[in-house]
Amino acid sequence: MLSIAWGSILARLSDSPPLTVAFLRLLLAAMLIAPWGLRAVAWRSLPSLRRLPIAAGAGVLLALHFVAWVPSLARTTIAASTLMVSTQPIFSILISTVALRERPAPRTWLAVALAFSGVLLIAAADLGSGPDHLSGDLLALLGAVFAAAYFVCGRALRGWAPFPTYLLVINLAAALCAGGVACAAGAPLLPASRADLGWLILMALVPHLLGHGALNWAVRRLRAYVVNLAVLGEPVLASLLALLIFHESPPPGLLPGALLVGAGVALAVAWEGRGE
Repeated sequence: MLSIAWGSILARLSDSPPLTVAFLRLLLAAMLIAPWGLRAVAWRSLPSLRRLPIAAGAGVLLALHFVAWVPSLARTTIAASTLMVSTQPIFSILISTVALRERPAPRTWLAVALAFSGVLLIAAADLGSGPDHLSGDLLALLGAVFAAAYFVCGRALRGWAPFPTYLLVINLAAALCAGGVACAAGAPLLPASRADLGWLILMALVPHLLGHGALNWAVRRLRAYVVNLAVLGEPVLASLLALLIFHESPPPGLLPGALLVGAGVALAVAWEGRGE
C-alpha cells in the first residue's frame, strides 16, 4: 500500500503521454525482474505450457488496467482516480463468483450496492466539474475492472511457476499489449527526456515491483478480493501526497462518496472473512 500510493504521483510527474507511461512502466518492470525470473527457470523445471495462455491473458488484463487508469490521471483529480480504481475488491468478488466459483455470502451483495452508491455519488459530483472529470472517473473505474480480473487470474495461476518467473511472463505480455495500444494511438514508445526516464524507472521499481509484486505474492495465499482490500489505503495516501506535491485538493463531493465506497468494501471483506 505504501508503495502503490506513489504510482499516481510519479505518473503525474512524468512529461510523457499517458499511454507511453503505461507501456514503459511495464517494459521497465519486466527488464528489472528479468535476471531473477530467468534464473528461477534455470534452477527449476519449466512451467506448464498449457497454462501459458492464461498467464498471457493475465498480462493483457494488466496492460488494459494501466492503459485505462494512467490516462484517467490527466482528466480528473488524483483523489478521485485512485478512489475509483480502489473499487477492485468489489469487482474481484463479482468476477471470482463466476470464474473461480468462490461464492460470496448473501449479505455481501448489500455491501456491493453500498460501494457502488458511493461510486455514483462521486461521478455525480464530478459531472458538475465538466465532462473530462467524468470521463476520468469512468476510465479509472474501468481500470479497476481489469485489475480485479487480473488478480483473479493470478489466483488461478498460483503454483504455476516460480514467483519471479511469473512476474516476468506477466509483465512481458503486458508490455507487448500496452506497446501495441500506444502504437495504434500514435503515442511514442520512448520517454520525453532523460529526466523523465528517471521517474519511469522509479515507477517500475517502487509502485510496480514492490507494490504490485507484494499483492501478486499475497494473492497466491489469500482470496483475490481480500488482497485487493489493501488498495483502499491508496486513495488516502495518494491524496495526501497530491496535496503536498501538487497542491491539489480533493473535489468537494469526494468525501461522502469515499465513505460509502470504503464502508462497502470493508463490510464485504469482513463478512466474507467470517464466512457469513
